Amino acid sequence: MNTSPRPLLITDCDEVLLYMVAPFREWLDEVHEIDFDFSGGDFAKALVDRKSREAVKPGDIWPLLNAFFDTEMHRQKPIPGAIEALQAIGEHADIVVLTNLNDHRQQARSAQLARFGVHHRVVCNQGPKGEPLQRIVDEHAPSVAIFVDDLPQHHESAAEHAPDVWRLHMVGEAALAPHIACAAEAGHAHARIDSWTEALEWVLERFAMGVPAPGIKAAA
Repeated sequence: MNTSPRPLLITDCDEVLLYMVAPFREWLDEVHEIDFDFSGGDFAKALVDRKSREAVKPGDIWPLLNAFFDTEMHRQKPIPGAIEALQAIGEHADIVVLTNLNDHRQQARSAQLARFGVHHRVVCNQGPKGEPLQRIVDEHAPSVAIFVDDLPQHHESAAEHAPDVWRLHMVGEAALAPHIACAAEAGHAHARIDSWTEALEWVLERFAMGVPAPGIKAAA
């Protein structure tokens, strides 16, 4: 019996596996008469009340996000190629979904992903992902580990707390991607690839290499 450790993929969900910003914007428009323009890259200033033409106060954004995840997760659809990539990766590696949602939404997120044929472990987190990422790696003791996330701050946290993990920055929403600072250019991720078609090859190559991630430096 082969008892050698398997590789491990730890992946975010929103904007990596499933669209989130677009259905959130659709819901704000339909239900709350709020315009959401994420092209500016500043989430705190992106929501504007159509009646008052004033920006939604930062303190009012979290209740809207919570309401979306409580009642509207059915609006979220897979990023192109994500489900197929997970199926291919799952033939070689263990997979854990590390998602920044409150713990009580773990079952809802698991059920949401299961509807698309994704039946991997879901771990909920609040805040930076570096420490929970390292805890997952410690639990699995994989031959090699890869972390995928759309937010540069999580790659910075991962670089600090889990430096041996390969880090892939991916923003699956094409309209949002140009406005997200590149974690690879900042020296916190090993690559920036916004398409699962290209990312799958990158992931499988690193699994085949079977070595910890090297240290990286910010681009000049």
